[in-house]
Amino acid sequence: MNKTYWRVLSFAKPIEKFAIPYFFFTLLHAIFNTFNFVMIIPILNSLFDADRMLEHVTQMPHFALNMEYFEGLVNYLLYRVYGTDYSVMNILVFLAIFIACSSLLSNLFRYLGQWTTENMKITTLERLRNSVFDNVMGLQIGFFNNERKGDIISKISSDVQVVQFCITNTLQVVFREPFLIIGYMFAMIKISWELTVFSGLFLPVTALLIGFIVKRLRRSAKEAQENFGEMVSLLDESLTGVKIIKGYNATDYIRGKFHRINESFSRISRSMARRQQAASPMSEFLGISAAAVLLIFGGYLVLEGKLDGSGFIAYLAIFSQITRPVRSFTDAFANINQGIAAGDRVLALLDEKSTITDAPDAIDLIHFHDKIEFRDVSFAYDNKPIIDHISFTIHKGETVALVGPSGGGKSTLSDLIPRFWDVASGEILIDGVDIRRYRLHSLRDKMGIVAQETILFNDTIENNIRLGKRDATLAEVQEAARVANAEGFILQTEQGYQTNIGDRGMKLSGGQRQRLSIARAVLKNPDILILDEATSALDTESEKLVQDALNTLLQGRTSLVIAHRLSTIHNADKIIVIEQGRIAESGTHHELMELGGIYARLIEMQQLT
Repeated sequence: MNKTYWRVLSFAKPIEKFAIPYFFFTLLHAIFNTFNFVMIIPILNSLFDADRMLEHVTQMPHFALNMEYFEGLVNYLLYRVYGTDYSVMNILVFLAIFIACSSLLSNLFRYLGQWTTENMKITTLERLRNSVFDNVMGLQIGFFNNERKGDIISKISSDVQVVQFCITNTLQVVFREPFLIIGYMFAMIKISWELTVFSGLFLPVTALLIGFIVKRLRRSAKEAQENFGEMVSLLDESLTGVKIIKGYNATDYIRGKFHRINESFSRISRSMARRQQAASPMSEFLGISAAAVLLIFGGYLVLEGKLDGSGFIAYLAIFSQITRPVRSFTDAFANINQGIAAGDRVLALLDEKSTITDAPDAIDLIHFHDKIEFRDVSFAYDNKPIIDHISFTIHKGETVALVGPSGGGKSTLSDLIPRFWDVASGEILIDGVDIRRYRLHSLRDKMGIVAQETILFNDTIENNIRLGKRDATLAEVQEAARVANAEGFILQTEQGYQTNIGDRGMKLSGGQRQRLSIARAVLKNPDILILDEATSALDTESEKLVQDALNTLLQGRTSLVIAHRLSTIHNADKIIVIEQGRIAESGTHHELMELGGIYARLIEMQQLT
């Protein structure tokens, strides 16, 4: 708990920037707030003991921490304002103005303290969100295969928001409530130490009861955050796959699943709310019960002449107020525990480290000169072998195609080049250097990827094309679109290159999205191009337009092409047939056709189709 708490607070550094001003603001707020209640005594005295308030004090009384000094100070100020001729009404007007000014200052410092807390919270959450998001973006691809996307979204958005309780309540627990409690206790002791000792017996009882509730809250808070992450995950999947859900009449199944998760989340939330909301009424009830008992004991002290009536009433007013900061103090601890529960989940995500990192002595890949070499490469997902001792070479300027049955490991091979995964054994070399010795950024900077599943963003056409080259001019973007056979449909859109294409580019057809993806690769102008079944999901007309764009893109470029439609790769310099993670055949189109093996059989099957 302590470790999580201090790590969350570390995002507020330098914390003294917020803590020091907050200290002074809350101290002044506590002083003026306490002062307001102490003013009840001279007001009541002026009404019920006028002779006492009409006594003239012509000299500033000597400072002392007692009620006599305070009354002497008020009488001295009255003398300075009105001279020797003032009435009870004059006293009431003076005291009313005095209280109004004191209240204004008290609430001004309260506002400044709250603003300091909010500023600290917003700054800390901004840093925490940035840190978590930056870390997630740096994780290897494999991490996202094992995690629910909705749970990650929930941690970055919802959980980080709950962490604010650790921040906002920290200064409150350390400064504001203790200052108010100390101020009230000081005033109460000065009015009657006997009553204060008597009332002090009730505060530990309140603290113990609230502490029991707080302890139970943290576990429930963690369960609630995990449930919420599951709900966001299902929501994300449902909205993404709404067409499939409707097409398979699975709406009721998905609704039922969502309702079950939502019901579980609501049940935990009710349990938390029940405990959390019990803290405040319980402490208030105990406070009122204590005040009722004090009424009897205080009445006895008044009757015995040990306490005057105005002091007793002021004491009761102050005691009724001290339960509020005590209640806030215990509520703050409950909220801090809830924030820590969320902080555990957020920091767990922040602590995830990528298994694919730069070597300590990594170098930059400045230029690609010669070849890419797979040397006895093997790879496995979760101990399940996918690639089994594969070796081949792609020379600069060559187009090498990978073909074969689905699940053979073709896409995995292409993912190994930009180091989305690292090989289990063997090595991949570029210009004779193991790619693990190159810095990741410089390695991927030399590559362009066009995949079957086109990933576009909810942004303009221009910004989607410019993704790989942020400093490109509009003229360069337009040229890339022309090369990719995309300019025709772009100019037909409402705002041309400034048209927003919607979530995942859903305002465009599949062929249009794919051509934008190709335009993105054209603009980047990479040395090495990876095409992963870039035309397999397109209709015949779109395929021809996309294939023409790809042929232009491939010219003079080092390319690795994965294809199911074998008609698109018969001009490749080398075709490698992958079956069950091994190279089954290798050669040109004509060589493989003459061989009459797997490749020839696949060609024959597609021609028959």
